[in-house]
Amino acid sequence: MTRTGLSVAIRKSFDADFTLEIGFAVPDGITILFGASGSGKTTLLNCIAGLAIPDNGRIALGGRVLFDAVARINVPVARRGIGYLFQDLALFPHMSIRRNLAYGLSAMTRAARAERIEAIAESFKISKLMERKPFELSVGERQRAALARSLVTSPAALLLDEPLAALDQVVKSAIIADLREWNEAHRIPIIYVTHAAQEAYALGARMIVIEGGRMIAQGTPQEVLQAPRQERMAQLAGFDNVFDAEVTAVAEASGTMTCRLNKTPLEIEVPLTHTPADRKLRVAIRAGDIILAVARPLGLSARNVMEGKIRSILQEGVKLIAIVEVEGVGFEVHLTPNAREELGLKVGGIVWAVVKTYSCHLVEAEEIG
Repeated sequence: MTRTGLSVAIRKSFDADFTLEIGFAVPDGITILFGASGSGKTTLLNCIAGLAIPDNGRIALGGRVLFDAVARINVPVARRGIGYLFQDLALFPHMSIRRNLAYGLSAMTRAARAERIEAIAESFKISKLMERKPFELSVGERQRAALARSLVTSPAALLLDEPLAALDQVVKSAIIADLREWNEAHRIPIIYVTHAAQEAYALGARMIVIEGGRMIAQGTPQEVLQAPRQERMAQLAGFDNVFDAEVTAVAEASGTMTCRLNKTPLEIEVPLTHTPADRKLRVAIRAGDIILAVARPLGLSARNVMEGKIRSILQEGVKLIAIVEVEGVGFEVHLTPNAREELGLKVGGIVWAVVKTYSCHLVEAEEIG
């Protein structure tokens, strides 16, 4: 094991229905912990922080052993040197932001404490908010203050449990930029929990995906989210369309295959993969990767051009979600209100759905855990 970074190899059972069993090692820097609700993300953070005790295994941080079941080592929470920002922030409501930041620095001299507080306040752009109380701040300002309080003690590692879930994209992007800048200067292991793919792309050079208490994928966000190998991973990565697939033809020379979807007459072209014959496959397609046209398009490189009928259109914020039925298969398609207006799209209308071959991903259909 290296003298920096975080290594975890633990097992913890709660009941007959759920066991966390996971092992990984990450260097200093930001690592995204990605997974659906109930997959074990918060439980894993609690074990690293010392708030939950694994049944067996080992946790080490920067060469320090924090937990070892065999050696009977279990470093108390207060001595682990780990910052932990919960979803509910947990700022002291009766204290000013300055006093919130000073809370964990009582052992420092007054001058050193003031210097530390001012530095972290400047890093997260809350210097003008120091005399206010949490209820006097906006949601984004409270989030910045809570993040600053987690880091003001100079922890050896930082655990962030979906800290930006309640924020709009503009505020979220600004805080992410500040966190990245702070991390480039300090270089500690940061485990950042999210189930938002956009945050994962913005923050992490590394990603670990867990489901059912097990690690099912790891790599860069691009590697993990753009080319999922399992059905559950495709769903987590935002592939809105997942269909049963039966391979009907293979074109080795062109590197493609033809698949029948959902046992209907509809066939589409997908990239060639060499998957064992006993594996049940599905095809996953992002709703944003499907293009609609009101006349049959010509001269396209895309191989899948399918005539269909719009079954429904639902507006969700600034996004429209259309369901287009093609030979008994319903495709979810995302488009803008402008596209709907310009194309004259309406329920019952005939359209052509266009999907590039390499926008179709073959994934394994299997139970996780």
